[in-house]
Amino acid sequence: MLKLFQDRFPRLMRVIISVIGCPMKPARIALILCFLFLVCAASLKAKDKDKNPKLPPLTKEGRIELIRTFTADLMYIRTPFPMGDKGLTLKHNVLSPSGRDLQMLLATFGPSVKPGDRAIISSIEIKGDRIRFVINGGPVQKKKWYQHIAIGVGGDPQPIAAGESANNPRGTYLDLDFDHYVPNLTPKQVMQLLEPAFDFNSINGVDAYLETVPPKVKAAIKSHKVLVGMNREMVTYSKGLPPKKLREKNSQGAEYEEWIYGEPPQDVDFVRFIGDEVVRVEVMKVDGEKIVQTQKEVNLPSAVAGGPGSTNPAAAGAESQPNVAPSLRRPGEDLPNDEAPPGAPTSNPTPTLPPVNQPPAGAPPTPAGIPAGGPPAPAGIPDASHP
Repeated sequence: MLKLFQDRFPRLMRVIISVIGCPMKPARIALILCFLFLVCAASLKAKDKDKNPKLPPLTKEGRIELIRTFTADLMYIRTPFPMGDKGLTLKHNVLSPSGRDLQMLLATFGPSVKPGDRAIISSIEIKGDRIRFVINGGPVQKKKWYQHIAIGVGGDPQPIAAGESANNPRGTYLDLDFDHYVPNLTPKQVMQLLEPAFDFNSINGVDAYLETVPPKVKAAIKSHKVLVGMNREMVTYSKGLPPKKLREKNSQGAEYEEWIYGEPPQDVDFVRFIGDEVVRVEVMKVDGEKIVQTQKEVNLPSAVAGGPGSTNPAAAGAESQPNVAPSLRRPGEDLPNDEAPPGAPTSNPTPTLPPVNQPPAGAPPTPAGIPAGGPPAPAGIPDASHP
């Protein structure tokens, strides 16, 4: 090792000899350098260990304190949770699923809770290396005592609460994962770890929602303004629910929805949506001035599923499919007047009716109740037309 150090750093050894001012064997210089390197590495490792001390596993007292603090605790949501039996996982300050995967779940199942919603932690479960926070009762509701009762006479018993579903559309959960085991953390430390998903400090839902949007959108919502590029939720937080709505088509045939705020003699705002995105903002002033904004002012980090610019392949595929008029036909069933190529078999062929004998021109009308062509011949008498 000393020989390798002498071969790799000969210039450094000559500089050290010149600084010391006395001749020294290269082997001793290399030994001194190795000793200094080991001392520096050990000191850096000790500093890192002091910064990130290894906490002991969660104690019984710590477990009781966490359960007592978070059970039935109210907070605000900072990220959308998908509906269904799959919640979110938080590990090393990173939520999963996120991004495109989360948008796919939201588009498929819908949101269970959204940013700014107030929720309650129904219970927490501490097992192994994770802490599970059950929100709003969880995705599956626990059965009541009467749901276990069934009544029947002379046959299979039927439960008295058979019509009640166990699914809870507003319930979900969050798993806080650790490495190897759950450390002995205080409730305040756990709250800091939960900041990407939960907000325990906001006074109302608006303050909690403002912490999840870009700074430009946050300033616009506080000043009750609408920017081109916002979604419906942002506009609702900024201006409230619209008193009037209009649905029309533009010159290109695209459907849009316009939200109207205000009435004369006040300023009137017209906010136009295509999908879930604001594409046009028009303000009519009291003095007759007209202000129109169509240039995009804000770019959201992720497109809303199903809206313009959405990266959701399911929504894109649904938009690319042609619109089919509603019908009572079964799949694959054709109407008699449907056109088909010559010689092609049809799933519902039109039956061929026999020709009807029409009376010659100028003949007297046939009396009612007698078929066309005269009364039928009596049994046993041959027809004159067929000798």
